[in-house]
Amino acid sequence: MKTLVHYEIAKNEIGVKEIVGAKHNKRILEYHKATTLKATDDETPWCAAFVCWCLELAGIKSTRSAAARSYLSFGKKVLLKDAKEGDIVVFTRGNSSWQGHVAFYVKQKGAYVSVLGGNQSNAVNISNYPVAKIIGIRRAV
Repeated sequence: MKTLVHYEIAKNEIGVKEIVGAKHNKRILEYHKATTLKATDDETPWCAAFVCWCLELAGIKSTRSAAARSYLSFGKKVLLKDAKEGDIVVFTRGNSSWQGHVAFYVKQKGAYVSVLGGNQSNAVNISNYPVAKIIGIRRAV
C-alpha cells in the first residue's frame, strides 16, 4: 500500500493532549493555525484543526475550516466497504446539523470503526465510533 504522508504525520502525533487549566498545549495551538478560525486555546474543539494540520503538513490542501463537516465535500467520496487507512471519516455529533467529528480511518470492527483523530477524549489517539454515526468518508486526491 502506498504510504500516506498525512496519515503517517497523524500517527506521530498520538499522545498529544490538552493541558487542564489556564495553560494550553502549544502543539494543539499549531493545529488551530491550520484553520481560518485560528483559535488560541486548547479547549476550542480541534478535531478538524488536527485533520487540516496533518493534510497541510503533507502538502495537501485542506478545507482550512475548524468545522468537522467541512470535510463532507473534500476530495473523493468513498464507501465504508472501500475505506482505507488514512481516509477521512466524518461523524454526526450532538443535536445540531452543523456539529460533527472528523478523523482518519484505521479499520472497521463490526458495528464500530476505529479512527485516528484529535480531540478524542481531549487527545490525539485511536478511538472507536459507531458506524451508524458516519455521515461521510472522503479520500484526499
